[in-house]
Amino acid sequence: MTQKRTLVGLDIAKGKIDAAIRSAGAEASFAHDAAGRRRLLEWLAEHGVATAVMEASGGYERSWAGLLREAGLAVVIVDPQRVRHFARSAGQRAKTDAIDARMIAWFGEVFEDLTGQARDEERQELDQLVTARLGMVRLKGQIESWNEHEQPKAVRKIHQALLEAVGAQLAKLEAVIAARIATVERFARQAEILHSVPGLGDAAVAGLIALLPELGRVDRQAAAALLGVAPFADDSGERRGQRHIQGGRRKLRTLLYMPILSAIQHNPVLKAHYQRLRARGKKPKVALIACMRKLIGILNTMLQRSQTWDPVKHAIA
Repeated sequence: MTQKRTLVGLDIAKGKIDAAIRSAGAEASFAHDAAGRRRLLEWLAEHGVATAVMEASGGYERSWAGLLREAGLAVVIVDPQRVRHFARSAGQRAKTDAIDARMIAWFGEVFEDLTGQARDEERQELDQLVTARLGMVRLKGQIESWNEHEQPKAVRKIHQALLEAVGAQLAKLEAVIAARIATVERFARQAEILHSVPGLGDAAVAGLIALLPELGRVDRQAAAALLGVAPFADDSGERRGQRHIQGGRRKLRTLLYMPILSAIQHNPVLKAHYQRLRARGKKPKVALIACMRKLIGILNTMLQRSQTWDPVKHAIA
């Protein structure tokens, strides 16, 4: 995108959307209903807007993004944390929906290299399925925790019934996810490659396909940053601070945590990498994140080259 194209910043809430066009000094708010959507499109057309920038907001942005794409606008969905950091760096401490819309617009103008994302309904549906599965797994864990303490027999029976119901629905959802991947050719090919890696199960593979669509299309450093396992420097003058990770796709890191724990025991490449790091004095958690970073780099290369797992090649990757 370039600044020559009129840009609008959109702050999306459950019941309304706030819009700001800095170049025109125009701001407005629209209800989340048919009339509001119509008025938003008319308002954007009046101002010649070509690009809309909005934050990922837990799914509320999806219908608005679809509406704007259908109207011919380029839509850019950005990480809310990046916008928050940008606002703080600009000295903006106050926070309202109108202010947020202005900051999103300003962010979009400053970072001109942001590009619009094409609509991908198949991947969006898979994302929603994978996210729903994560929610059910959390619910299952919560119910299991209720029985950690002594409970009356009647309560335990209720908890057991809930566990069985959630388990049954979870199995159905996992079957739907597997069928969806199998019936979409590009997903099926990605899954075939990813499944060849020792330690990656169905949940992790589905998560990689759904939650990191950039995998195989960017370099390994960008893939690590998108996942949120790239170390960032914290240096000032002669001080050399501890590197740390931040941001990224938290849901995907959650999905990859158990596979990584398994991989450092059973995947020869990652097991050797983990042991080398521990021998050099790295803490277990640091070494674990480093293994996740190495894994995402290997997976990125495999998808780029459309190649399955090769322990000889990847041992030196």
